[in-house]
Amino acid sequence: MPFIFDSRTIELFKSLYGHDDDIINRQIKRYKESIDEFKKLFEYEGTVELFSTPGRTEIGGNHTDHNLGKVLAAGVNLDSIAVVIPTENEIATMYSKGFDNSFEVNLNVLDPVEEEEGTTTALIRGIASRFVQLGFKIGGFNAYVNSDVLPGSGLSSSASIEVLIGTIFSHLYNGGKVKPETLAQIGQYAENNFFGKPCGLMDQMACAVGGFVAIDFKDKENPLVEKINFDIGAQGYDLIVVDTGGSHADLTEDYASIPREMKTLAQAMGKDVCRELSMDELIANIPMLREKVGDRAILRAMHFFTENDRVEYQVDALKQEDFPLFLQLVKESGNSSWRWLQNVYAPHDTREQGVTLCLALTEHFMKKNQVQGACRVHGGGFAGTIQAYLPKDMTAAYSDMIETIFGKGAVTVLNIRKYGTIKV
Repeated sequence: MPFIFDSRTIELFKSLYGHDDDIINRQIKRYKESIDEFKKLFEYEGTVELFSTPGRTEIGGNHTDHNLGKVLAAGVNLDSIAVVIPTENEIATMYSKGFDNSFEVNLNVLDPVEEEEGTTTALIRGIASRFVQLGFKIGGFNAYVNSDVLPGSGLSSSASIEVLIGTIFSHLYNGGKVKPETLAQIGQYAENNFFGKPCGLMDQMACAVGGFVAIDFKDKENPLVEKINFDIGAQGYDLIVVDTGGSHADLTEDYASIPREMKTLAQAMGKDVCRELSMDELIANIPMLREKVGDRAILRAMHFFTENDRVEYQVDALKQEDFPLFLQLVKESGNSSWRWLQNVYAPHDTREQGVTLCLALTEHFMKKNQVQGACRVHGGGFAGTIQAYLPKDMTAAYSDMIETIFGKGAVTVLNIRKYGTIKV
């Protein structure tokens, strides 16, 4: 029996992607094409399972999660979907739109494979391995994945895929009972230990939980997660991300230096992470710290403390529906990332400053047009995307200006999706 796009599915799609009929029709077409592609690849004619996991946008808490800080993030309407069937063997086979070859894992081998590092194959194996370690069941599957969370977009395409894979194992072999928070932790484990990237947990958690979500990572094994009900569109504003281009290929060390420097500073003061310290303790020890860890590490730790506090203020502003205060806090977050965290461009290549240029142009646009808005670096930084909040009636003019510089399609207007990872 083929999958039926009935009234229940249409209502679900509206909650995932928005109420615009053209968008809904486009998503129905996308799902149908994905099902057709799956059946071609696997020569299958039966009923399939469908899954969807959102990308995420970071709202506040830039580079705080890896030092057990606080973040504010949200699941978005761009997502990764999977067409799946379980198999009777122990082989997980996954095709992904845009890739010619499949990613295939023998689930009887659950140790890291060095040659797989940095690949989707490593993620599948790592997620399966962690499932077993935690006492969950795994088994083979065939899957076709279609993601519109573009790599390098700053919307966490990798975290979306990680949580999607975990959701497949959860529903096929564990009755869908693995908690979203656990799926996020499993994804992070796979990325850290199998894929080879020292990421925090914010991306996976936002993709798994969905909606506006405030996360406190003080207890990293049991982070506190709070969903917040807030509608940016009801304020008359658009949430925008701009892809400024630029390569992420040479930025691994730039990304890794941020948590490393923060943790090195904490260790110089007898602690493991910055969350165990305070701004007052930091300032009292600056003479010693300048000698041991250098000025940039101190500035980055100062960003951590102020950004951690700012997340609390942002959450309160959203709860009180004080949007002007929220926008002011977004500006402060952006300024702190720019000046103290220093992640708007890579220091080894000062000619490439797309993020910096886009922030400057956005600030100029708001000032010239007397617009009450805000902008900040989005996600990891150094290259990639910025985030902006603008009145809806200014979005078209802003897009026209920005896309003449960064190219057609650089601007994406996001909607916040209230659902996290789900079985459709």
